Amino acid sequence: MTREFNVAIVGATGLVGETLIQVLEERSFPISELHALASNRSVGKSVQYMGRSLPVKELSSFDFSKVDIGLFSPGAEVSREYAPKAAEAGCIVIDNTSEFRYYDDVPLIVPEVNPHAIVDYKNRGIIANPNCSTIQLVVALKPIHDAVGIERINVATYQSVSGAGREAVQELAEQSITLLSGKGPVEARLVPKQIAFNCVPQIDRFEDNGYTREEMKLVWETRKILGDPAIRITATAVRVPVFYGHSEVVSIETRTKITAAQARALLEKAPGVEVLDERRPGGYPTAATEAANCDTVYVGRIREDLSTDRGLNLWVVADNVRKGAATNSIQIAELLAQQPI
Repeated sequence: MTREFNVAIVGATGLVGETLIQVLEERSFPISELHALASNRSVGKSVQYMGRSLPVKELSSFDFSKVDIGLFSPGAEVSREYAPKAAEAGCIVIDNTSEFRYYDDVPLIVPEVNPHAIVDYKNRGIIANPNCSTIQLVVALKPIHDAVGIERINVATYQSVSGAGREAVQELAEQSITLLSGKGPVEARLVPKQIAFNCVPQIDRFEDNGYTREEMKLVWETRKILGDPAIRITATAVRVPVFYGHSEVVSIETRTKITAAQARALLEKAPGVEVLDERRPGGYPTAATEAANCDTVYVGRIREDLSTDRGLNLWVVADNVRKGAATNSIQIAELLAQQPI
């Protein structure tokens, strides 16, 4: 008989929270009872699960001893306060914020890449879900790193507004309508500059080294997940006027030379990856046409780098709200369900 779990979703009314509920239902995760939690501003609202309406409960007064697994996506400050409390009460936390990703004793998990590391949840009762742009990057690079080793990664990300939440999606829609109506100027609220019909080379705050925190997340998290602190990584993160789906231009230098054909063959066998790499107009994946509303990491434009002997270039796209957040969290929960709790 399949064991069922009591599950709580923290941040249930947010964009990722709603998608977590949807993915739990789609993947038939074995749930005995589901609790939808949010701040007191959301109390009185409800969410839909398996054709039923679930009332949203207040996070601050919830008893986490009643649940086995907590899926957290409420923002780092809320997770900082409540995730340790939930873990102390015996709930295993899968946290989708940045709060616990860089602790050595908290596993940072992408199930296709480092499922073995999940056993470390016993350290603190917390598992961290990586940043959305990191997840698709490491899923694509894992088979190549295993085969020939990667010395250096240069990645430029083109990230959709949904990565900044529901309000940023609304901001892009509102700005687009305003500008297409011949009105303006538009007001920039969540994105630092106009995002409609524009590209903005800043995601998150600037660090002292001139990189943004989003760019440094790619550096720190990729090394941790691949288990290789020696990989040299540089990143540029750009917000683009796309609603759902992140795109990445990835240039790597490998320890041993690998041809484009060899890399393509590895990726075609890799879990969670689909290769769309035809050298014709449209023979590649894009965020809007392939990635959005899917859980697959798509790879195309696979070619050898003309500027270095052991270089390879890739184009990688994935849905940042699903595989980059909610689905990866549920896949972690599925791994957890296989562990003795």
